[in-house]
Amino acid sequence: MARFDLRSLLAAAEEAPPVDAVEVLAAELLREVGAHDVRLLLTNLSCTALVRLSHVEPGLEWVAGHNERTESIPLAGSVYERAMFTQHIEVTAAGEGRWRVLVPVTERGDTLGLLELLLPARPDAETTEFLGGAAHAFAYCLVAARRHSDMFERAQRDVVFSVPAEIQRRLLPPAYSVEGGPFSLAGWLEPAHDVGGDTFDYSVDREHLHVTITDAIGHSTTAALLATLTVASLRNSRRSLAGPAAQADAANVELLNHVDSEQFVTGLIVRIGLGDGRAELVNAGHPAPYLVRQGLPEQLHLDTGLPLGVAEVPYQVQTFQLEPGDRLVLVTDGYLERNAANVDMRATLSATAARHPRQIVQELADLVVHATGGKLRDDAAVVCIDWHGPGNLRHATSGASLDRTTPV
Repeated sequence: MARFDLRSLLAAAEEAPPVDAVEVLAAELLREVGAHDVRLLLTNLSCTALVRLSHVEPGLEWVAGHNERTESIPLAGSVYERAMFTQHIEVTAAGEGRWRVLVPVTERGDTLGLLELLLPARPDAETTEFLGGAAHAFAYCLVAARRHSDMFERAQRDVVFSVPAEIQRRLLPPAYSVEGGPFSLAGWLEPAHDVGGDTFDYSVDREHLHVTITDAIGHSTTAALLATLTVASLRNSRRSLAGPAAQADAANVELLNHVDSEQFVTGLIVRIGLGDGRAELVNAGHPAPYLVRQGLPEQLHLDTGLPLGVAEVPYQVQTFQLEPGDRLVLVTDGYLERNAANVDMRATLSATAARHPRQIVQELADLVVHATGGKLRDDAAVVCIDWHGPGNLRHATSGASLDRTTPV
């Protein structure tokens, strides 16, 4: 019988108030493994750093609503970045006979951050396995706690959001990446300085993976409200079991009925059969997706329909077959506009064929920011889907159990 018990961690988290659940879980874990210190490090919203939260006790620096300290740890080139990208537990000597252990906190492929522990001795295999399970418990605890508090979201924000940016963030899925058995998916949105109306969304049911990527014309609040109407319509139709063409038709009617004639939205609406890899797609005036097969990327040659909100026309579904090992990449025109011309999509997709989708979308975002000097004229959204096939299930790195020791 294992000497560690995850049940005590979960029971403590369940009994604690949402804002205290993570700290209570950390205290239980500290006692369980005899650690000197246990901290949860959250990724910031730009995925360039980790944020360490610490509570400020009343009577010290207490200011209503500001009772959390945040410390930012840059990821670039660090052991923290390596643990995040590889999803391996990293064990490093921390001096004075102590060992620093970094454990990925991941829920179904969505990388939320790391657990950082200082241990009095190098962890053995049993301790390492327990820490991987504990980090998984932290992930689910964090997902649950965030439903009831702004505290974690506030800590992750790098800059003050405008109202359009707040609207845009609410239109995105709660998790930007997911492992779904036959597929792995990751999305990313790099907003322009004057927020545009780009969004992406996905949902999984028993039979299909549903994915959309949309681009509302304009900027600021106007584009955000246009995107809101579009995404709400697409989600409503999808939740009523409508296929891609019916989703597009319904969104088109909503826009025609409720927005000005010069406003429109482009988009791709995709549905992939989980049992056979058959992909159905509606292209409403949007850039065609890229298909990477055997490391060779090409834009799919598909018919392009009218953008949503232009005319009352029926939308047509086009189909293509995904094969195990394929990668499908959907982008908005922020990757194609003049200032982003230095981002060679084909070369980048070819060079990164072996990397996980969550690394690809982040790298593409970094490239477009660099190419535009950080002055994006338009949002740049991307969704990357790896198709493993129903007989080639690749399970999520939803926690880590591999131990990598790095001397310091």
